[in-house]
Amino acid sequence: MPLKEYRRNPAQQHGFTLLEMAVVLVIVGLLLGGLLPVISGQMDQQRRNETRKYMDEVRDALLGYAISTANKRLPCPDSNGDGTAEAACAAQQVGTLPYKDLGVAEKDAYGSVLVYAVTKEFADGTTHFTLNTAGAMRICTTAACTANLTSTTAAVIVSRGANWANTPSADEAENTDGDTDFVSHDFVQNGYDDMVIWISPNILFNRMVAAGQLP
Repeated sequence: MPLKEYRRNPAQQHGFTLLEMAVVLVIVGLLLGGLLPVISGQMDQQRRNETRKYMDEVRDALLGYAISTANKRLPCPDSNGDGTAEAACAAQQVGTLPYKDLGVAEKDAYGSVLVYAVTKEFADGTTHFTLNTAGAMRICTTAACTANLTSTTAAVIVSRGANWANTPSADEAENTDGDTDFVSHDFVQNGYDDMVIWISPNILFNRMVAAGQLP
Protein backbone atom coordinates (compact mmCIF):
# COMPACT_ATOMS: atom_id res chain seq x y z
CA MET A 1 0.00 0.00 0.00
CA PRO A 2 1.51 3.30 -1.01
CA LEU A 3 2.36 5.58 1.84
CA LYS A 4 0.19 8.59 2.11
CA GLU A 5 2.04 11.87 1.89
CA TYR A 6 2.12 13.56 5.24
CA ARG A 7 0.87 17.10 5.15
CA ARG A 8 1.06 19.58 8.04
CA ASN A 9 -2.12 21.16 9.16
CA PRO A 10 -2.21 24.61 7.58
CA ALA A 11 -3.02 25.96 11.03
CA GLN A 12 0.38 24.71 12.21
CA GLN A 13 2.32 26.42 9.42
CA HIS A 14 3.07 29.82 10.95
CA GLY A 15 5.97 31.82 12.43
CA PHE A 16 5.99 34.11 15.44
CA THR A 17 2.95 36.26 15.89
CA LEU A 18 3.28 39.97 16.56
CA LEU A 19 2.42 39.35 20.20
CA GLU A 20 5.11 36.70 20.51
CA MET A 21 7.66 39.00 18.86
CA ALA A 22 6.70 41.79 21.24
CA VAL A 23 7.22 39.51 24.23
CA VAL A 24 10.65 38.46 22.92
CA LEU A 25 11.67 42.09 22.37
CA VAL A 26 10.55 43.03 25.87
CA ILE A 27 12.61 40.19 27.35
CA VAL A 28 15.68 41.16 25.29
CA GLY A 29 15.22 44.79 26.34
CA LEU A 30 15.06 43.84 30.01
CA LEU A 31 18.20 41.74 29.69
CA LEU A 32 20.09 44.52 27.93
CA GLY A 33 18.82 47.08 30.44
CA GLY A 34 20.27 44.99 33.22
CA LEU A 35 23.57 44.37 31.49
CA LEU A 36 24.33 47.88 30.23
CA PRO A 37 24.98 49.43 33.66
CA VAL A 38 27.27 46.52 34.51
CA ILE A 39 29.21 46.87 31.25
CA SER A 40 29.36 50.65 31.62
CA GLY A 41 30.63 50.32 35.19
CA GLN A 42 33.30 47.85 34.14
CA MET A 43 34.45 50.13 31.32
CA ASP A 44 34.67 53.13 33.63
CA GLN A 45 36.61 51.12 36.21
CA GLN A 46 39.02 50.05 33.48
CA ARG A 47 39.52 53.69 32.45
CA ARG A 48 40.13 54.68 36.07
CA ASN A 49 42.70 51.91 36.45
CA GLU A 50 44.43 52.93 33.23
CA THR A 51 44.46 56.57 34.34
CA ARG A 52 45.90 55.69 37.76
CA LYS A 53 48.69 53.77 36.04
CA TYR A 54 49.31 56.69 33.70
CA MET A 55 49.41 59.16 36.59
CA ASP A 56 51.94 56.99 38.43
CA GLU A 57 54.08 57.03 35.28
CA VAL A 58 53.76 60.81 35.16
CA ARG A 59 54.85 61.15 38.79
CA ASP A 60 57.89 58.97 38.11
CA ALA A 61 58.66 61.03 35.00
CA LEU A 62 58.49 64.26 37.03
CA LEU A 63 60.88 62.85 39.61
CA GLY A 64 63.15 61.63 36.82
CA TYR A 65 63.09 65.11 35.28
CA ALA A 66 64.05 66.66 38.61
CA ILE A 67 67.03 64.40 39.29
CA SER A 68 68.46 64.98 35.82
CA THR A 69 71.78 66.82 35.99
CA ALA A 70 70.54 69.10 33.23
CA ASN A 71 67.47 70.14 35.25
CA LYS A 72 67.81 69.68 39.03
CA ARG A 73 64.24 70.95 39.39
CA LEU A 74 60.65 70.17 38.48
CA PRO A 75 59.29 71.57 35.21
CA CYS A 76 56.98 74.57 35.08
CA PRO A 77 53.43 73.89 33.85
CA ASP A 78 52.40 74.23 30.22
CA SER A 79 50.28 77.37 29.90
CA ASN A 80 49.61 77.46 26.14
CA GLY A 81 48.72 73.84 25.39
CA ASP A 82 51.77 72.97 23.30
CA GLY A 83 52.88 70.17 25.64
CA THR A 84 56.08 71.88 26.76
CA ALA A 85 56.97 73.60 30.03
CA GLU A 86 57.18 77.36 30.21
CA ALA A 87 60.66 78.77 30.71
CA ALA A 88 59.61 80.45 33.95
CA CYS A 89 56.67 79.88 36.25
CA ALA A 90 56.98 82.66 38.80
CA ALA A 91 53.53 83.89 37.81
CA GLN A 92 52.19 80.62 36.40
CA GLN A 93 52.17 77.80 38.91
CA VAL A 94 49.09 75.98 37.57
CA GLY A 95 48.53 74.78 34.03
CA THR A 96 48.61 71.49 32.16
CA LEU A 97 51.17 68.74 32.04
CA PRO A 98 54.27 69.37 29.87
CA TYR A 99 53.99 65.84 28.52
CA LYS A 100 56.46 66.35 25.68
CA ASP A 101 59.23 67.34 28.07
CA LEU A 102 58.45 64.33 30.24
CA GLY A 103 58.20 61.84 27.38
CA VAL A 104 54.79 60.53 28.43
CA ALA A 105 51.47 60.11 26.64
CA GLU A 106 49.52 63.28 25.95
CA LYS A 107 46.20 62.34 27.55
CA ASP A 108 44.68 60.11 30.19
CA ALA A 109 42.19 57.32 29.49
CA TYR A 110 39.39 59.90 29.41
CA GLY A 111 40.98 61.87 26.58
CA SER A 112 42.07 64.82 28.70
CA VAL A 113 45.48 66.39 29.41
CA LEU A 114 46.31 66.30 33.11
CA VAL A 115 46.20 69.42 35.26
CA TYR A 116 49.68 70.08 36.66
CA ALA A 117 50.66 72.51 39.40
CA VAL A 118 54.00 73.13 41.10
CA THR A 119 55.28 75.21 43.99
CA LYS A 120 57.36 77.71 42.05
CA GLU A 121 60.41 77.38 44.32
CA PHE A 122 60.76 73.78 43.16
CA ALA A 123 60.70 74.80 39.49
CA ASP A 124 62.83 77.94 39.63
CA GLY A 125 65.45 77.62 36.92
CA THR A 126 67.72 80.34 38.31
CA THR A 127 68.07 79.35 41.97
CA HIS A 128 67.80 75.61 42.60
CA PHE A 129 65.85 74.52 45.65
CA THR A 130 67.47 73.19 48.82
CA LEU A 131 66.53 70.79 51.61
CA ASN A 132 64.93 73.74 53.39
CA THR A 133 62.54 74.63 50.55
CA ALA A 134 58.89 74.29 51.58
CA GLY A 135 55.95 73.27 49.41
CA ALA A 136 52.93 75.56 49.15
CA MET A 137 50.19 73.46 47.51
CA ARG A 138 47.26 72.37 49.70
CA ILE A 139 45.32 69.14 49.18
CA CYS A 140 41.93 69.54 50.88
CA THR A 141 39.03 67.17 51.47
CA THR A 142 36.39 69.72 50.35
CA ALA A 143 36.28 72.91 48.31
CA ALA A 144 35.92 74.92 51.53
CA CYS A 145 39.35 73.56 52.55
CA THR A 146 38.45 73.47 56.24
CA ALA A 147 40.48 70.25 56.48
CA ASN A 148 43.45 69.24 54.41
CA LEU A 149 45.52 66.16 53.73
CA THR A 150 48.67 68.21 53.29
CA SER A 151 49.59 71.88 52.97
CA THR A 152 53.22 71.58 51.87
CA THR A 153 53.01 69.77 48.53
CA ALA A 154 55.72 70.33 45.93
CA ALA A 155 53.62 69.36 42.89
CA VAL A 156 50.08 68.18 42.12
CA ILE A 157 48.69 66.14 39.22
CA VAL A 158 44.94 65.97 38.50
CA SER A 159 42.88 63.86 36.13
CA ARG A 160 39.41 65.33 35.65
CA GLY A 161 37.85 61.91 35.06
CA ALA A 162 34.86 61.22 32.85
CA ASN A 163 33.11 64.46 33.86
CA TRP A 164 35.82 66.75 32.53
CA ALA A 165 33.66 68.08 29.67
CA ASN A 166 30.62 68.69 31.90
CA THR A 167 29.78 71.30 34.51
CA PRO A 168 32.01 70.40 37.47
CA SER A 169 30.91 70.05 41.07
CA ALA A 170 32.26 72.56 43.60
CA ASP A 171 34.99 70.12 44.61
CA GLU A 172 35.95 69.47 40.97
CA ALA A 173 35.91 73.19 40.17
CA GLU A 174 38.50 73.73 42.91
CA ASN A 175 40.90 71.56 40.92
CA THR A 176 40.71 73.73 37.80
CA ASP A 177 40.33 77.28 39.16
CA GLY A 178 44.03 78.12 38.84
CA ASP A 179 44.84 78.57 42.53
CA THR A 180 47.08 76.40 44.73
CA ASP A 181 44.28 74.55 46.58
CA PHE A 182 43.11 71.16 45.34
CA VAL A 183 40.47 68.67 46.48
CA SER A 184 40.92 64.92 46.79
CA HIS A 185 38.38 62.47 48.19
CA ASP A 186 36.59 59.25 47.32
CA PHE A 187 34.76 58.75 44.03
CA VAL A 188 31.08 59.78 44.04
CA GLN A 189 28.75 58.10 41.53
CA ASN A 190 27.48 60.73 39.05
CA GLY A 191 29.47 63.32 40.99
CA TYR A 192 33.09 63.91 41.95
CA ASP A 193 35.35 61.66 39.89
CA ASP A 194 38.64 63.59 39.81
CA MET A 195 41.81 61.67 40.57
CA VAL A 196 44.55 63.55 42.42
CA ILE A 197 48.12 62.55 43.29
CA TRP A 198 50.97 64.70 44.53
CA ILE A 199 54.69 64.82 45.17
CA SER A 200 55.73 65.73 48.70
CA PRO A 201 58.97 67.65 49.29
CA ASN A 202 60.34 64.72 51.31
CA ILE A 203 59.90 62.29 48.41
CA LEU A 204 61.55 64.78 46.08
CA PHE A 205 64.40 65.42 48.53
CA ASN A 206 65.02 61.69 48.95
CA ARG A 207 65.22 61.13 45.20
CA MET A 208 67.50 64.14 44.73
CA VAL A 209 69.86 63.08 47.53
CA ALA A 210 69.99 59.49 46.23
CA ALA A 211 70.89 60.83 42.78
CA GLY A 212 73.62 63.06 44.21
CA GLN A 213 71.79 66.28 43.26
CA LEU A 214 71.27 67.43 46.85
CA PRO A 215 72.41 68.90 49.14
